[in-house]
Amino acid sequence: MLPSGRLTSLMISAAGLLAASPALAGDGQPSPWQLGFQKAASPIFEQIHSFHNFILVIIVLVTLFVLALLVYCVVRFNEKSNPVPSKTTHHTMLEVVWTIAPVLILVVIAIPSFRLLYAQYTPPPVDLTIKVVGRQWNWDIVYPDANELTLTAVMLQDSELNGKPRLLAVDNEAVVPVGKVVHVDVTAEDVLHSFALPAFGVKVDAVPGRLNSTWFRADREGVYYGQCSELCGQDHAFMPIAIRVVNEDLYKRWLEAAQKDTDEAKKLLEASVNGAAATNVAQR
Repeated sequence: MLPSGRLTSLMISAAGLLAASPALAGDGQPSPWQLGFQKAASPIFEQIHSFHNFILVIIVLVTLFVLALLVYCVVRFNEKSNPVPSKTTHHTMLEVVWTIAPVLILVVIAIPSFRLLYAQYTPPPVDLTIKVVGRQWNWDIVYPDANELTLTAVMLQDSELNGKPRLLAVDNEAVVPVGKVVHVDVTAEDVLHSFALPAFGVKVDAVPGRLNSTWFRADREGVYYGQCSELCGQDHAFMPIAIRVVNEDLYKRWLEAAQKDTDEAKKLLEASVNGAAATNVAQR
Protein backbone atom coordinates (compact mmCIF):
# COMPACT_ATOMS: atom_id res chain seq x y z
CA MET A 1 0.00 0.00 0.00
CA LEU A 2 1.33 3.45 -0.92
CA PRO A 3 2.23 5.87 1.90
CA SER A 4 -0.43 8.54 2.37
CA GLY A 5 1.93 11.37 1.35
CA ARG A 6 2.90 9.67 -1.91
CA LEU A 7 -0.71 8.74 -2.65
CA THR A 8 -1.78 12.35 -2.14
CA SER A 9 1.00 13.53 -4.45
CA LEU A 10 -0.06 11.08 -7.19
CA MET A 11 -3.68 12.16 -6.88
CA ILE A 12 -2.74 15.83 -7.16
CA SER A 13 -0.55 15.11 -10.23
CA ALA A 14 -3.33 13.14 -11.92
CA ALA A 15 -5.86 15.87 -11.20
CA GLY A 16 -3.47 18.45 -12.63
CA LEU A 17 -3.03 16.48 -15.84
CA LEU A 18 -6.77 15.99 -16.24
CA ALA A 19 -7.43 19.66 -15.61
CA ALA A 20 -4.72 20.77 -18.05
CA SER A 21 -5.48 18.42 -20.92
CA PRO A 22 -8.50 20.22 -22.40
CA ALA A 23 -6.47 23.42 -22.70
CA LEU A 24 -3.75 21.67 -24.70
CA ALA A 25 -5.74 20.88 -27.85
CA GLY A 26 -3.26 21.41 -30.66
CA ASP A 27 -3.26 24.32 -33.10
CA GLY A 28 -1.90 22.93 -36.36
CA GLN A 29 -0.36 19.89 -34.70
CA PRO A 30 -1.13 17.35 -31.97
CA SER A 31 -0.22 18.20 -28.38
CA PRO A 32 0.71 16.08 -25.34
CA TRP A 33 -2.36 14.93 -23.39
CA GLN A 34 -4.60 16.47 -26.04
CA LEU A 35 -8.32 16.07 -25.55
CA GLY A 36 -10.50 16.38 -28.63
CA PHE A 37 -9.70 17.59 -32.11
CA GLN A 38 -7.08 20.10 -33.08
CA LYS A 39 -8.29 23.69 -33.23
CA ALA A 40 -10.25 24.33 -36.40
CA ALA A 41 -8.43 26.48 -38.95
CA SER A 42 -10.99 26.19 -41.76
CA PRO A 43 -14.79 26.53 -42.08
CA ILE A 44 -15.14 22.82 -42.94
CA PHE A 45 -13.37 21.74 -39.76
CA GLU A 46 -15.57 24.16 -37.80
CA GLN A 47 -18.56 22.22 -39.16
CA ILE A 48 -16.87 18.93 -38.27
CA HIS A 49 -16.38 20.18 -34.70
CA SER A 50 -20.06 21.14 -34.46
CA PHE A 51 -21.23 17.85 -35.94
CA HIS A 52 -18.99 15.88 -33.56
CA ASN A 53 -20.32 17.74 -30.53
CA PHE A 54 -23.91 17.27 -31.71
CA ILE A 55 -23.39 13.50 -32.13
CA LEU A 56 -21.67 13.33 -28.74
CA VAL A 57 -24.78 14.77 -27.05
CA ILE A 58 -26.98 12.15 -28.74
CA ILE A 59 -24.59 9.35 -27.74
CA VAL A 60 -24.57 10.48 -24.10
CA LEU A 61 -28.38 10.75 -23.96
CA VAL A 62 -28.89 7.31 -25.53
CA THR A 63 -26.30 5.76 -23.20
CA LEU A 64 -27.90 7.30 -20.11
CA PHE A 65 -31.35 6.18 -21.26
CA VAL A 66 -30.17 2.58 -21.77
CA LEU A 67 -28.40 2.65 -18.41
CA ALA A 68 -31.60 3.88 -16.73
CA LEU A 69 -33.56 1.04 -18.36
CA LEU A 70 -31.03 -1.52 -17.18
CA VAL A 71 -31.10 -0.19 -13.62
CA TYR A 72 -34.89 -0.15 -13.67
CA CYS A 73 -35.03 -3.75 -14.92
CA VAL A 74 -32.54 -4.92 -12.29
CA VAL A 75 -34.46 -3.23 -9.46
CA ARG A 76 -38.02 -3.81 -10.64
CA PHE A 77 -37.81 -7.28 -12.14
CA ASN A 78 -35.33 -9.20 -10.01
CA GLU A 79 -36.36 -12.50 -8.44
CA LYS A 80 -36.86 -11.00 -4.99
CA SER A 81 -39.28 -8.32 -6.26
CA ASN A 82 -41.06 -10.74 -8.62
CA PRO A 83 -41.29 -14.22 -7.11
CA VAL A 84 -43.90 -15.03 -9.79
CA PRO A 85 -42.49 -13.84 -13.14
CA SER A 86 -44.71 -12.24 -15.77
CA LYS A 87 -45.56 -14.34 -18.84
CA THR A 88 -45.92 -11.30 -21.11
CA THR A 89 -44.05 -11.89 -24.39
CA HIS A 90 -45.18 -9.01 -26.63
CA HIS A 91 -46.20 -5.41 -26.26
CA THR A 92 -47.27 -3.84 -29.55
CA MET A 93 -46.79 -0.19 -28.56
CA LEU A 94 -43.36 -0.88 -27.04
CA GLU A 95 -42.20 -2.67 -30.18
CA VAL A 96 -43.45 0.18 -32.36
CA VAL A 97 -41.60 2.71 -30.20
CA TRP A 98 -38.28 0.89 -30.17
CA THR A 99 -38.50 0.49 -33.95
CA ILE A 100 -39.45 4.08 -34.77
CA ALA A 101 -37.25 5.84 -32.18
CA PRO A 102 -33.90 4.67 -33.68
CA VAL A 103 -35.13 5.62 -37.16
CA LEU A 104 -35.97 9.14 -35.95
CA ILE A 105 -32.57 9.44 -34.25
CA LEU A 106 -30.84 8.43 -37.50
CA VAL A 107 -32.87 11.01 -39.45
CA VAL A 108 -31.85 13.71 -36.96
CA ILE A 109 -28.20 12.67 -37.42
CA ALA A 110 -28.49 12.43 -41.21
CA ILE A 111 -29.58 16.03 -41.78
CA PRO A 112 -26.38 17.75 -40.49
CA SER A 113 -24.33 14.85 -41.88
CA PHE A 114 -25.58 15.46 -45.44
CA ARG A 115 -25.11 19.20 -44.98
CA LEU A 116 -21.47 18.63 -44.01
CA LEU A 117 -20.85 16.23 -46.91
CA TYR A 118 -22.32 18.74 -49.34
CA ALA A 119 -20.03 21.48 -48.01
CA GLN A 120 -16.98 19.20 -48.25
CA TYR A 121 -17.62 18.29 -51.88
CA THR A 122 -19.00 21.62 -53.14
CA PRO A 123 -16.17 24.14 -52.96
CA PRO A 124 -16.72 27.87 -53.48
CA PRO A 125 -14.95 29.61 -56.40
CA VAL A 126 -11.28 28.62 -56.36
CA ASP A 127 -8.47 31.16 -55.84
CA LEU A 128 -5.50 28.81 -56.04
CA THR A 129 -4.77 25.26 -57.22
CA ILE A 130 -2.00 23.02 -55.95
CA LYS A 131 -1.25 19.40 -56.80
CA VAL A 132 0.02 16.96 -54.19
CA VAL A 133 1.82 13.79 -55.30
CA GLY A 134 2.58 11.03 -52.79
CA ARG A 135 5.49 8.65 -53.20
CA GLN A 136 7.56 6.32 -51.04
CA TRP A 137 8.15 8.28 -48.81
CA ASN A 138 7.66 11.97 -49.31
CA TRP A 139 5.32 14.47 -50.97
CA ASP A 140 5.67 16.68 -54.01
CA ILE A 141 3.73 19.95 -53.94
CA VAL A 142 3.20 21.36 -57.43
CA TYR A 143 1.92 24.84 -58.31
CA PRO A 144 0.46 24.38 -61.83
CA ASP A 145 -0.21 28.12 -62.28
CA ALA A 146 3.36 29.05 -61.39
CA ASN A 147 5.26 27.34 -64.22
CA GLU A 148 4.80 23.95 -62.54
CA LEU A 149 6.86 25.01 -59.51
CA THR A 150 7.54 21.77 -57.58
CA LEU A 151 8.59 21.44 -53.94
CA THR A 152 9.59 18.07 -52.47
CA ALA A 153 8.72 17.80 -48.78
CA VAL A 154 11.04 15.44 -46.87
CA MET A 155 10.85 14.96 -43.12
CA LEU A 156 13.51 16.76 -41.09
CA GLN A 157 15.89 14.63 -39.02
CA ASP A 158 16.22 15.25 -35.29
CA SER A 159 19.43 17.24 -35.76
CA GLU A 160 17.65 19.61 -38.18
CA LEU A 161 14.55 20.46 -36.16
CA ASN A 162 15.57 23.74 -34.44
CA GLY A 163 12.44 23.71 -32.29
CA LYS A 164 10.09 22.38 -34.97
CA PRO A 165 7.88 19.37 -34.17
CA ARG A 166 9.53 15.97 -34.49
CA LEU A 167 8.15 13.62 -37.20
CA LEU A 168 6.03 16.47 -38.58
CA ALA A 169 8.41 19.18 -39.80
CA VAL A 170 9.66 19.08 -43.40
CA ASP A 171 12.41 20.79 -45.35
CA ASN A 172 10.05 22.35 -47.91
CA GLU A 173 6.70 23.64 -46.67
CA ALA A 174 3.83 24.31 -49.03
CA VAL A 175 2.79 27.95 -48.82
CA VAL A 176 -0.74 29.31 -49.37
CA PRO A 177 -2.38 32.68 -48.70
CA VAL A 178 -4.74 33.13 -45.77
CA GLY A 179 -8.46 33.42 -46.49
CA LYS A 180 -8.18 32.01 -50.02
CA VAL A 181 -9.94 28.92 -51.37
CA VAL A 182 -7.29 26.34 -52.27
CA HIS A 183 -8.20 23.48 -54.61
CA VAL A 184 -5.98 20.43 -54.05
CA ASP A 185 -5.49 17.70 -56.66
CA VAL A 186 -4.15 14.55 -55.03
CA THR A 187 -2.47 11.54 -56.65
CA ALA A 188 0.39 9.07 -56.07
CA GLU A 189 3.27 7.63 -58.06
CA ASP A 190 3.71 4.15 -56.62
CA VAL A 191 1.34 2.88 -53.91
CA LEU A 192 -1.72 4.14 -52.04
CA HIS A 193 -1.10 7.15 -49.82
CA SER A 194 -3.51 9.49 -48.04
CA PHE A 195 -3.17 13.26 -47.82
CA ALA A 196 -4.46 14.42 -44.43
CA LEU A 197 -4.38 17.79 -42.67
CA PRO A 198 -6.48 17.57 -39.47
CA ALA A 199 -6.68 21.31 -38.76
CA PHE A 200 -8.29 21.88 -42.17
CA GLY A 201 -10.63 18.88 -41.95
CA VAL A 202 -8.96 17.42 -45.05
CA LYS A 203 -8.29 13.75 -45.77
CA VAL A 204 -8.26 12.24 -49.26
CA ASP A 205 -6.66 9.12 -50.72
CA ALA A 206 -3.75 9.46 -53.13
CA VAL A 207 -4.21 6.69 -55.69
CA PRO A 208 -1.71 5.88 -58.49
CA GLY A 209 -3.20 6.64 -61.88
CA ARG A 210 -6.15 8.54 -60.43
CA LEU A 211 -6.69 12.19 -59.57
CA ASN A 212 -8.75 12.88 -56.44
CA SER A 213 -9.45 16.37 -55.20
CA THR A 214 -10.39 18.34 -52.11
CA TRP A 215 -10.31 21.94 -50.95
CA PHE A 216 -9.73 24.11 -47.92
CA ARG A 217 -9.70 27.74 -46.85
CA ALA A 218 -7.33 28.53 -44.03
CA ASP A 219 -8.66 31.32 -41.83
CA ARG A 220 -5.56 31.83 -39.68
CA GLU A 221 -1.88 32.26 -40.45
CA GLY A 222 0.52 29.65 -39.13
CA VAL A 223 2.01 26.26 -39.94
CA TYR A 224 -0.32 23.27 -40.14
CA TYR A 225 0.97 19.71 -40.15
CA GLY A 226 -0.38 16.47 -41.50
CA GLN A 227 0.83 12.97 -42.29
CA CYS A 228 0.16 10.17 -44.73
CA SER A 229 -2.86 8.34 -43.31
CA GLU A 230 -2.55 5.19 -45.39
CA LEU A 231 -0.27 2.25 -44.56
CA CYS A 232 2.01 2.84 -47.52
CA GLY A 233 5.13 0.89 -46.57
CA GLN A 234 8.24 0.80 -44.42
CA ASP A 235 8.54 4.56 -43.84
CA HIS A 236 4.82 5.30 -43.62
CA ALA A 237 5.32 6.92 -40.20
CA PHE A 238 7.94 9.32 -41.61
CA MET A 239 5.94 10.96 -44.39
CA PRO A 240 4.62 14.28 -43.05
CA ILE A 241 3.42 17.32 -44.92
CA ALA A 242 3.40 20.93 -43.75
CA ILE A 243 1.45 23.88 -45.10
CA ARG A 244 2.37 27.41 -44.08
CA VAL A 245 -0.44 29.97 -44.28
CA VAL A 246 0.77 33.54 -44.78
CA ASN A 247 -0.68 36.90 -45.74
CA GLU A 248 -1.28 37.49 -49.44
CA ASP A 249 1.56 39.96 -49.90
CA LEU A 250 4.12 37.58 -48.42
CA TYR A 251 2.70 34.72 -50.50
CA LYS A 252 3.17 36.67 -53.73
CA ARG A 253 6.75 37.59 -52.81
CA TRP A 254 7.50 33.98 -51.81
CA LEU A 255 6.02 32.58 -55.03
CA GLU A 256 8.05 34.97 -57.16
CA ALA A 257 11.24 34.08 -55.28
CA ALA A 258 10.54 30.33 -55.31
CA GLN A 259 10.29 30.27 -59.11
CA LYS A 260 13.86 31.57 -59.23
CA ASP A 261 15.49 29.91 -56.19
CA THR A 262 13.71 27.79 -53.57
CA ASP A 263 16.48 28.37 -51.01
CA GLU A 264 16.08 32.13 -51.30
CA ALA A 265 12.31 31.71 -50.95
CA LYS A 266 12.81 29.75 -47.71
CA LYS A 267 15.07 32.48 -46.36
CA LEU A 268 12.39 35.05 -47.18
CA LEU A 269 9.84 33.05 -45.20
CA GLU A 270 12.18 32.57 -42.24
CA ALA A 271 13.00 36.27 -42.17
CA SER A 272 9.31 37.19 -42.20
CA VAL A 273 8.47 34.68 -39.47
CA ASN A 274 11.36 35.80 -37.27
CA GLY A 275 10.38 39.44 -37.80
CA ALA A 276 6.77 38.74 -36.83
CA ALA A 277 7.90 36.83 -33.75
CA ALA A 278 10.15 39.71 -32.68
CA THR A 279 7.27 42.16 -33.15
CA ASN A 280 4.97 40.03 -30.99
CA VAL A 281 7.58 39.87 -28.22
CA ALA A 282 8.07 43.65 -28.34
CA GLN A 283 4.31 44.26 -28.12
CA ARG A 284 4.07 42.07 -25.02
